[in-house]
This record gives sequence, structure tokens and C-alpha cells, in this order.
Amino acid sequence: MRENDSITMVKGVGGRRAETFGSLGITTVGGLLRAYPRDYTDYTKPVPICELQPDDTAVFAGKVTRKLRPYISPRYSIYKLTVSDGTEEMLITIFNSKYSFDCLEQGKSYLFFGKIKGTVLAKECSSPSFIKAGDPNVLVPRYHLTAGISMNIMTNCVKDALGKCTLEEPLPDSIRERYGLIGYREAIMRVHFPHSHEELAEARRRLAFEELLTLQIGLRTVKNSTKKFTPAVMSDVDMDPFWSALKFAPTGAQLRSVNECIADMKSGSPMNRLLQGDVGSGKTLVAAALCCFAAHNGYQSALMAPTEILAKQHANTLADLLDPLGITVALLTGSTVKKPVYEAIESGAAQVVVGTHALIQSAVDFRSLGLVITDEQHRFGVRQRTMLGSKGISPHTLVMSATPIPRTLAFAVYGDLDVSILDEMPKGRVPIRTYGVDSGYRERVLNFIIKNINEGYQAYIVCPFVEKSEAMSDKASAEEYYAKLRDTWFRGIPIGLLHGKMKQADKDRTMAAFKNGELKLLIATTVIEVGIDVPNAIIILVENAEQFGLSQLHQLRGRVGRGSVQSHCILMTDSRSEYTKARIDTMVRTTDGFEIANEDLKLRGPGNFFGAQQHGLPELKIADMTADTMLLHDTSELAEQILASDPRLTSPENAGLRRLVGELFAGREIFGVN
Repeated sequence: MRENDSITMVKGVGGRRAETFGSLGITTVGGLLRAYPRDYTDYTKPVPICELQPDDTAVFAGKVTRKLRPYISPRYSIYKLTVSDGTEEMLITIFNSKYSFDCLEQGKSYLFFGKIKGTVLAKECSSPSFIKAGDPNVLVPRYHLTAGISMNIMTNCVKDALGKCTLEEPLPDSIRERYGLIGYREAIMRVHFPHSHEELAEARRRLAFEELLTLQIGLRTVKNSTKKFTPAVMSDVDMDPFWSALKFAPTGAQLRSVNECIADMKSGSPMNRLLQGDVGSGKTLVAAALCCFAAHNGYQSALMAPTEILAKQHANTLADLLDPLGITVALLTGSTVKKPVYEAIESGAAQVVVGTHALIQSAVDFRSLGLVITDEQHRFGVRQRTMLGSKGISPHTLVMSATPIPRTLAFAVYGDLDVSILDEMPKGRVPIRTYGVDSGYRERVLNFIIKNINEGYQAYIVCPFVEKSEAMSDKASAEEYYAKLRDTWFRGIPIGLLHGKMKQADKDRTMAAFKNGELKLLIATTVIEVGIDVPNAIIILVENAEQFGLSQLHQLRGRVGRGSVQSHCILMTDSRSEYTKARIDTMVRTTDGFEIANEDLKLRGPGNFFGAQQHGLPELKIADMTADTMLLHDTSELAEQILASDPRLTSPENAGLRRLVGELFAGREIFGVN
């Protein structure tokens, strides 16, 4: 049996069961062996029965003291027995499994795992899993399952495959010796059936190393394959007029990022770069400088934003920076009168075009598109970015993200992009003060907002929902909150309502009125999360803060603190969960987006944080982007070394790595083969 053989080669897997395995993404023997356990039942630390409480889920030890007469009917059967660990007795109930009941012999000791029921004085546990005391397999795997595949079925299939399958070692011996990695077969055996935590850690390290190395080789190969010739080769131009026209001094990080991008655009290969920066770090200025550079080289630029509000804001900002230099900026959104904009784009009169998804419509035809920029790149799929790039011939590409992640992680996740990082804030920015409070403080908070409005400032109140629903009757809805505050606390104060269900024209009017200072308070949903820039707004109150993720709270906080006045972010929640407390404490403790992103990764996990569909990152089965930072660093360096000496992995010792890369990046062109 080999890894690429059909799953039907495994004992007990026929056609119908193979289809069920297929719903889990398992079609081959190798796929089964790489369906690693999601968790383990750890029998190494049993809790004394006397310390267990109802609703606990725990491991406990016990000797079978009595086996009671079973109740058996045509429809179901119930088996009962008692166990004791010397501190207290426990009643065990087993439903519909004579086999399990028979396995538990009177007078013998076992380790059990299950949920405790009954009362403190009469504890019970229903159908627990168990092993014999002294069994070396004290870490029992728990797999992702589906209807028709039980834990026993999965475990037995894995055991059968492990006993029969020939496993080829994909890593060269030199790499395993250099990094102290165990062999592939041993790692697969230990990850499924470890005898100790040490064995599991060793197996997991080996397999995570292999997976991260495969990922980084694949991403670098994809990146290298895009370094083709581009007709949009640009030359040095005098950028002094652009920098001299600014009303403020750019940060060193902005200057460095612009220079990195310009070097790419002059190289002869298409730029493919990620510009990553915290909220308010000045990504738009970098985009404006590059649009200016492209225009002076005779090329058009396109900037795509995820919302119409943000697109209009970018268009206004770019026009302020570029119009004085004679560079024309056009806006194209769903509500734009399109024909004159189409004509300006096609003729080249529109040198910079800012828009939403409207930019990728078939009717849009650029005369000489040389630079493509996408803002908030995680909100666009790979296909959408590709469609915009296809409007030119191998144009330069810049993707901008306000979701900061650690540098090593950025290089791993966006390994097919070069990375520029804005790690400085513009001078004059005052750090935002953040507070976590419960609803008992609402009156004080509203009075604080009114006080600041009377002093000439503006504020936001963010609600998690647009309208009230029965399922979320205790959560703040923007419409209800607006109606209540307008007629009570803020009577006589001009306030506005903004949410995603409003007509675009109404949203535009409300946002314009807030920006112009006509509205003093804006009650909104997360439609304001991205990019809204009103320097006079210095307070944001987030209702039901437990409903938002850490990165989302950080983005919302970034709507204030955009001027030189002290700003405040108030996170209100009555939730007492540890998860909510951890998020609020992080927000109160720091305004550093990189630190917040690290915490978000720990709390949510990399899959939820990044969203593989957004950036094309293959799904990882065992590596953890946060826990494995040292492995990320090691494999990043190693991937570069391997590709430097063997760019297409054609040497015999790299044959296994070439196979792994092809499997991980199935469907993408790697090494010139799709």
C-alpha cells in the first residue's frame, strides 16, 4: 500500500464509506494519515472523584466495584456499574453498548473521560471513553469526524493504514540531521498514537517543520515565477515637487517604503508588494507617491477600495495631493455616472482611477495601466485582484493592509509578495486612551460625549447590529439606539445614522454631513470600520464590545485619534467570559497593532485570522503560525537556501520536497507545471 493509493485500500472502507471519507477531504491513504488528530484525551492526570463537580468534563480513575443488572428492551439497552478511586464512588451508565460494558471487568482499574452529571453527593457519568490502567497509549487521539465515521472507525482505519503503508521520507537526510528531526514514519506513528507528551511534541515539530518548509518553498516559487518582464518599466523621475508640496513631513517608514516600491518598478519585473501598516500609519501617502511616479512615467494607476465611502475618501485625498502637480484623479463606483469616466480612462486623461469593484467591469478599458493598488486587501479575493491586474499587461501591484502581523509571519503568509512595513506613526499623533466598562457606566459615558460635543468635537457610537432581532434582543441595534438617543440624551444635538442597509445616496449624505461637522454624533455599525477619516471626531463608544474581534475593535478605535487632540475609545460590555476579558484587557493595555494582531492570532487561530480564500494561502494541517515562530524563521532561511541551489527542485535529494509542494499547492502553477 502506498500513500497515493485510494482510501478503499484500507480495511473496512468500501465505496459508500469512501464517499463519506471524501466529505472530510480524505480520498487517499496518505490523506488519511495526514488527517492529524484535532486533539487528544490526556489520561495522564486523572482528577480525584471527590474533587469532581457536576458539569465538569474530566479524566478520572476508578476500579470497577459493582456491575448492575442491565435493562434491555427491543429499542435500547442500559448498562450500569460503579467505580471507586478510594476517595469516592461514581455511577457509570453505558447506553446501547454491551461490548463496552463487557470490557469493563469487575475488580480491574481503568481511566475514564467524560462529562460529570448527577449531584455533588451522587455523581454519575454517561458513556465515558476509557482505557485500562497502565495502558501506554495515555494520549488518545480525537479526530475531525462526520456522520458515518465514528472515532473508533477513524482510529481503526488509521491503524490499518499505518501497518500496511510504505511511507517515503520526503526530507533529505542532511536537513533532518541539521535540524534534529525524527523520520517521517516515526513522526506519523507518534502524532496519531503518542506514548507521551514528549513523543507528541517531537512528532509535531517534525511535521510542522516539513509543512512550513513546503509552504515557503511553494510561495517563493510562485513569487519567482511572477518575475517576468513587464512593459511598464519605469525610470527615475524628480519626486521633489511631490514631497515639497506636502503640508507635513513624511515618516522614515513612508520614505523607505516608497523607495522600495520605486526600486521594484524600475527593475524590469512586475512589482508584487504588500504594504502593511497600523491604523493611521500613512499608507495612502505611499500610494499617492507611487501614483505620482507612475504618472510621470506615462502610466495610469488604479486603486481599488472595498467600499464606496472609502473609495470616495481615497479619491479626495489623492486629488488633494496630486491635482496641484497636474495629475488627474477620477472616481468610478456603482453610483458614478460612468460614460464620461470610461472615456477618460480609455483616453488616458484619467491618470489615477480610484474605485470599488466597478473597476473590474468589462466596460473599463485602460489606455496604459502600469500600477494596480488594492486597499484593505483581505476584503478582496485573489480572483478580484487578478481581474484588476488583467486590465494592464503585467502591471506593478501593491496590496495595502491595515491588519498588522509580525514580520516573520508576514513573509510566511504573503511569501509570494515582497513586504514593506510602516512601523512609524506620523508626528503629532497623541495615543488614544482606551477604557473597558460595563453598562453601569453608560450615563457617565453619554455625559462625557455631550461635554466634548459642546466643546466643538464629534463622536461615534458603534452598535453590532442594524436592527433589533429576537435572537439578539439584549444587543444594541443602531436604528433603535439612534431613535432613543435622538429623542432623549441628544435632543437638540444634530446626530446621524449610518449602516450598510441604507441606500448609497443616503450613506453619502450622512457621511458628508459628519465630515463637514454638520452632524456632531454618528451612530453606526461597522460600516465605519475601514478608512473613515474625520480628525475632529475624538470619542468612539463601542456597544456590546464582546460582539467584535480584536482586530475589528482596533480598526474601529482607529476612527479617532487622527488629529493632535487627546482621543478616547470606550468599550462597553456586560460579558464576563474570559475570552471577552482577554480582548478588552489587550485593547486597554496597548495601541500597538502588531501586539494586538499577535493576541488576535492566539485567541482566534490563524485560519480565522487570515482567511485562506482571501490571500490564496494553502490550508495548513498541523503547523501553527503563532506557536511556531521559530520554525517559521528556520524554514524561511532554509527555503531560500534550497531554491538558491536548486530553483526547480530537480535534484534527486529534493524529489520528496517537490512532491510535497505540488500536493500543497494543488491547482496552482508550480515549477512551470499546473
